[in-house]
This record gives sequence, C-alpha cells and structure tokens, in this order.
Amino acid sequence: MSFPYFYIPIYQPGHDLITLDEASSKHIVQVLRLKPGSPLQLTDGLGHLLTAVVEEDLKKKCMVRVKDIINSPAGLRKITIGISLLKNTSRFEWFLEKAAEIGISEIIPLICERTEKQQFRYERMKSILVSAMLQSRQSWLPLLQEPVSFAKLRPPGGFAQKFIAHCMEGPKVSLADAANGNTDSQIILIGPEGDFTKQELEAATRDKFVAVELGETRLRAETAGVVAATLLKLC
Repeated sequence: MSFPYFYIPIYQPGHDLITLDEASSKHIVQVLRLKPGSPLQLTDGLGHLLTAVVEEDLKKKCMVRVKDIINSPAGLRKITIGISLLKNTSRFEWFLEKAAEIGISEIIPLICERTEKQQFRYERMKSILVSAMLQSRQSWLPLLQEPVSFAKLRPPGGFAQKFIAHCMEGPKVSLADAANGNTDSQIILIGPEGDFTKQELEAATRDKFVAVELGETRLRAETAGVVAATLLKLC
C-alpha cells in the first residue's frame, strides 16, 4: 500500500518528531483529512525515506513522528544534462518534470549564444522537480544548478563520458551506441531552439565532448532533453 508522500527540505537523523511546513500541513489536514496515527512517508531528497505517523493534526504546523527509516543509496552512475533555457518557459518546466521522473542526477541550465530567454525562477523550477520526485516516488532529488553561460561551462568532477547533441552537418555518432552504462558519470549538452553555434560546437569539441545524434528526426530542445535522459538512463 502506498502512503501519502511529502518532501522535507532538511532531515536530521535522530530527530523523531518533525514539524511540517504550512503547505504540507494543510494538504495533510484539510485535503487528505489525516488524523493522529495516520501513516505517511517523507523524503529529504537525499536518499532518506521516512515512514511516519501524524502526531498532531495542526493545519499550519502538522507534527509527525518517524517510525522507520530506509536509506536509499544514490545511483552508481551520475547522469547530468546541460540544457539551454527556452523561450517558452512551460516547455523547460515540462523537461524538468520528465527528467526528474526518469531519475536524472543533475541539471545545468545553459545560456547559449542563441538562447532567447534568460529569466530563471530557481525556486519555482526546484518545486517542479520536488513534485515530480514525489509523484514518481523517488527519494533522490535532482541537483539543479543556477544558469551558466556556455562559454563558462566547465563540468566539475571529470565526467567519464561527455556528449553534445546538435543538428548541424558533420560527423556524429548515435548516443544509443556511444553511451556506456558501465561508466560512473555522463553529461550531455542540449542547445536552444536555434541549436548551438559553430563556435560553441568547436569549443565543446576542444573540451573532448563527443558529437551525437538522438535519432532520425529533428526534435524540439525539450524533447531532445527527455530522449537523451532516457537513453542515458537505460544504457
């Protein structure tokens, strides 16, 4: 049986009594109408899955008591997607939602030469990731970075495999064939609606990114991000 599932920004091991924020409290008390003793589950997005019961059903500060803790290890492979901000914000938000459901480790919003919109509401974007994590009942929240210009992108950690997907003519390999699931880390870059520029592609090539294609059809940027996420996750 699946219990109602909620996010807590911070969990301190050993603290069995937790006071939830107002939004979660209202949902528990006024929408779900849970009473003291009712079970639910919590996660901090860092691998902790807590099973708890309602201790006090207060509308603004519902209190729950932790009964059991499961520590879920992070995936053996870190998958990062660097993707340009999009002119249509809802399309970028759709990508974030799907990437979280798929189980991507990290998302880096990019500002490329052809990126048309640079406004980025970090807290809203993170809330979309949280909702998607809860909906898919995961306990690891993707790490969302602040936007970075393509010219300043220097992926930390020394990724084992680095890819860049683009639509220009030139030598490319299939991501499905090139991705190696036995590596410990991968990153792929997805450009804006107008694609990367020749200069950006040349810079990525100098940084040892491998040019890849995602299929036979030309994809929207957000669709390309989801396809790339799926291929890397399943390789």
